[in-house]
Amino acid sequence: MNLSKLNDLSLVAQVIAGANGRAFELLVRKYQGQVRRFFLHQTLGDRMQSDDLSQETFIKAYRQIASFRSLSSFQTWLYSIAYNVWLDHLRAKHQTIQLDEALPVASEEGKHNAVDMKIDLYEALKLLTDTERTCITLFYLDDLPIRQVANITSMPESTVKSHLSRGKQKMATYLKQHGYE
Repeated sequence: MNLSKLNDLSLVAQVIAGANGRAFELLVRKYQGQVRRFFLHQTLGDRMQSDDLSQETFIKAYRQIASFRSLSSFQTWLYSIAYNVWLDHLRAKHQTIQLDEALPVASEEGKHNAVDMKIDLYEALKLLTDTERTCITLFYLDDLPIRQVANITSMPESTVKSHLSRGKQKMATYLKQHGYE
């Protein structure tokens, strides 16, 4: 067991016992950047919505912390909550992403600056299904192993790999069409 996991377990135990009022704050500080980044990719860069969803995730985590059984890491448990918050958000908004909303944005002569590249990345992410986008985000952008992505999404590893493959192909096709090699 690594030190970070042990530290997380200690903090969770302190929160449950009510022994340390700052313990949950320390967990939030440790993971808020990762959770917010996850939502930024899911919302295609909407910072306000990402902040709201992140806050909702941590509120739910705090309310449900007594249910954490350390069968997985705290990070995986927290990402599972974030993923479910995202699914609830989609259901509530009946959000669908139309392919025709993806407008190509590219610089002249195939040269791309950092802003154009970020816009193009989000446009490519729009082409993916919600499940593909989640798998791509967790695996490639948050650098989580497939096993952990499978645990978070409650999908078999082979299904996660299929979503990664399809999503990667869709994004590669889009980006290649817009001047990226």
